[in-house]
Amino acid sequence: MMSQILIKNGTLIDGTGAPRRRADLLIDGERIAAVQEPGGPVPEGAEVIDASGMVVAPGFIDVMSHSVSSLLASGLSVGKVTQGVTTEIMGEGWTPAPAVLSEAHAFPVHGLPNDDERWIERARGWTRFGDWMAAQEDVGASVNFGSFLGATTVRMAARGHTAGESSPEQIAEMRRVTREAMADGAYGVATALIYPPGSYASTDELVAVCEEVGRAQGIYITHMRSEGEAILEGFTEALEISERSGARLHLYHLKAAGRPAWPKMATLIERINAERAAGKDIHADMYLYTAGGTGLAASCPPWASEDDQLKERLRDPVTRAKIRAAIQNPDGTWEPLGSLAGPQGAYPVGLKLPQHADYKGKSLAEIATMRGQDWIDTALDLIESEPGSIGTLYHLMTEENIERQLKEPWVMLGSDAAGDDPGDQDGGHPRALGNFTRLLGHYVRERGLLSLEEGVRRMTSLPAEHLRLKDRGELREGAYADVVIFDPATIQDKATYAESNKFSVGVQGVWVNGVQTLKAGKHTGALPGKRLYGPGAATSGRAG
Repeated sequence: MMSQILIKNGTLIDGTGAPRRRADLLIDGERIAAVQEPGGPVPEGAEVIDASGMVVAPGFIDVMSHSVSSLLASGLSVGKVTQGVTTEIMGEGWTPAPAVLSEAHAFPVHGLPNDDERWIERARGWTRFGDWMAAQEDVGASVNFGSFLGATTVRMAARGHTAGESSPEQIAEMRRVTREAMADGAYGVATALIYPPGSYASTDELVAVCEEVGRAQGIYITHMRSEGEAILEGFTEALEISERSGARLHLYHLKAAGRPAWPKMATLIERINAERAAGKDIHADMYLYTAGGTGLAASCPPWASEDDQLKERLRDPVTRAKIRAAIQNPDGTWEPLGSLAGPQGAYPVGLKLPQHADYKGKSLAEIATMRGQDWIDTALDLIESEPGSIGTLYHLMTEENIERQLKEPWVMLGSDAAGDDPGDQDGGHPRALGNFTRLLGHYVRERGLLSLEEGVRRMTSLPAEHLRLKDRGELREGAYADVVIFDPATIQDKATYAESNKFSVGVQGVWVNGVQTLKAGKHTGALPGKRLYGPGAATSGRAG
């Protein structure tokens, strides 16, 4: 039986945006039993935690997690827990369920959990979204977890990697998959509209799929078709899909990517605020870095990856020449990340081949110089020769826009990263280990952009209300005991682009459903996280 825990002498920030106050917090089992005046009696047998000089807040919620495989591998999510994260919501683009039987395995983007091939057969039997969630329950997790249904997976379940308009029968299959996922507790459907084959979906197709989301009171959450020069057109499409389907709207990783798009962020925010003032339910998340992170293949036009044949096309001289020409002279119909960042702003990471070891930490421009090539040829050679996909940091955004976006009260945080324990490995994006602590350390304490109360609200009650997570995101009697203790004077991200494997500092303790997952800054190994359900599963009494 779990004992009571009394956290005393701390400064309590309850997550609602209300002013901080001195208060003691009593945890009994998995719930908060009381928020009481400081200095009261200690219940007999209670464990006492002295939080003098610390802030006691609700656990942080990551609305854009990629811990799909890392959670199945161990359940620990060390990189997130050390930042104070207690809940992760996954699903952008691809989810491992329902399984697409034509694929080699269910993890084409995230990779097999811990490279364990036993997951190939296990996941092959996941005919519904809920099968994946149930498998994660079996593994256990240090964080609460839930997910959107990946829209790319929905399309692939009906028609694989092929481009073109979908037939009525294929649309019906997509609807069925979505309807079942919403009943299983998905929060909605999540698109990634610059990556094939998800990018092949038309607006009408997405409306049809999202009608099932709207019926279940869910969210259409989207990596828009453009975050670059056509960002306003991308928002227009997202808004149309939401309005026609009845699904609420959320924009993934709000940003203006590439110099031509930078001035357009102010206009986009004006449009969103006008729609919100008219009653539209629109929210967004963001990460607090000027570089994005995705695959080097995103430098190629989407048609080059049709039927998952990019490497094969690059081995054909004629087709390779067409791909090269498309990169050199983008036609405006796709998001050319390599061109937007420029070779000096693109940094391939995680190269596996021994002959590529000297490229670590180098930009695509520097690698091209080392190879005596044009940057486009270098990129294509690397894509063709490396055994897997190549992660790449693209420096695309401006600090000015980050601060402009962060001032909007409807913007929350999403890491766009997995909760890995990197150990001595390096070569990722610093957002994985620092997005949440960076808000409190850099933007709240150092820049003064938000109050500490508002900074906490953005990571707690705001996403909880938006996702309709019941009894989470606040410190109040009866709520789940998802709690973080941090030092407001020292909390800070430490990961950088050059050293992305540095853990954050300043978070002292974390509890998930009343069980401590971080103690004195170290992971306890506990796995108390719960599976969370979207509003479509509410009728079964399992929502939140």
